[in-house]
Amino acid sequence: MSSTVILGSGIIGVSTAYYLSDHQPASSIHLVESAPELFSSASGYAGGFLAKDWFRPAVAPLGALSFDLHRQLAEENGGREKWGYSRTTCISYAVSAVDKASQKRGDDWLRDGTSRAETAPAVLDDSSGMAPTWLRRVSGDQVELISEDGTTAQVDPLQLCQFLLQECLKRGVRLHHPAAAVSVSTDVRNELSSIRIADSRSSTETDLPCTRLIITAGAWSGRVFESLFRHSQLRLPISSLAGHSVVLTSPRWHKELEDKGCHAIYTAHTSGYCPEIFSRLGGQIYLAGLNSSAVPLPDTAGQSKIDSAAIASLKAMASELLGPEVGEDDLETVREGLCFRPVTASGTPIVSRIPDRHLGVGMTTRPGADGGVFIAAGHGPWGISMSLGTGKVLAEMAQGRPLSADCTPTASTPSLMLPSATEPDQAMVVLPEVLAYEAGVFIVKTAKKVWKLEESFLREWTIIRLLL
Repeated sequence: MSSTVILGSGIIGVSTAYYLSDHQPASSIHLVESAPELFSSASGYAGGFLAKDWFRPAVAPLGALSFDLHRQLAEENGGREKWGYSRTTCISYAVSAVDKASQKRGDDWLRDGTSRAETAPAVLDDSSGMAPTWLRRVSGDQVELISEDGTTAQVDPLQLCQFLLQECLKRGVRLHHPAAAVSVSTDVRNELSSIRIADSRSSTETDLPCTRLIITAGAWSGRVFESLFRHSQLRLPISSLAGHSVVLTSPRWHKELEDKGCHAIYTAHTSGYCPEIFSRLGGQIYLAGLNSSAVPLPDTAGQSKIDSAAIASLKAMASELLGPEVGEDDLETVREGLCFRPVTASGTPIVSRIPDRHLGVGMTTRPGADGGVFIAAGHGPWGISMSLGTGKVLAEMAQGRPLSADCTPTASTPSLMLPSATEPDQAMVVLPEVLAYEAGVFIVKTAKKVWKLEESFLREWTIIRLLL
């Protein structure tokens, strides 16, 4: 029987364990988390905004699948009460017409590179009445409705993560926390057979049976892979984007607002960044948008340190956009946060089995559904939205079952992917063999074809960077 170890117990990891346990004994699934506190990075501190059709063609099937799974999970398990699942009205807000004309719209950073390339038109000509009462309106501001009814939703990501984890544990999935992976071992056939983990509190080391290894460690995924497969030349192109956030309450929020659902507000502003605001059931308002790739990624999520200046900037922005009058602030701060989102250069997540030849000398895995090393990371701002779809597809990929989301390229989506070198139907990101490089052109080989690609085009296809 295959034993599966999942490194990283954030929302992608627990979603994967949840769907794996539908088709294999839960006791054969191990979740390993190294952070002192569960869900202490993007999984617990993200906004929780869900979208069905905001994605570029490469990941549109995964995005739509995941949105439907979120709705199904909520309907079957009381998601509204347990993790604040709600329909949401999505609005673009500009403080003035001048701001709107001279700047990108607040949601463009999502739609450019990580979602639809085109700016979506307003759904209604006059959307002023769609703005919530807790948003301070000023003369000359502009509001556009940018989501169709039923295509966006809201959750509290921390509560969703906690629900998924508890469901996994009820089924018999084993959680090792806090614990870190130390090394992997092979059997007499040089096939992956076990992984050694160390308890972070006692330093006790334990060997877990492991024929399938799944890395869902978010921004830390590259580090985890390199630490375990030291002879591999593969470098996963996953970096981190740090983002600060605050959760607030406003006296202008009223419970009757919940009957109409939540609100997501993307703003265009002269501050140098685009604040994003999400209301949640129960009256909490999440404000973020101040992101930086320059903040170093700590060893674990528990070691992150909040920048007081960034929080002060967000609170000042909250006072301007949500306060009762200019210069007045009656908002209460519930929580301050810093999370690290895993990102890729093109904005396309990596969801793939890693071919054995990239694991290093002397390391292989059992063929087919009996083994393998898998990776799922790089979802950027869409980790919560794509979590359930990613978990389901990754579970299907690992267990050798048909995939619920079509991840194959078509004539209309040529930048979706190339077929993987060993698993042509099981990769959203290509892992090719680089044969040569000259004058900005790569010659790469996959299972069935040799490709000649310009360097810029290769990056757009989200090819894993290999050492030549």
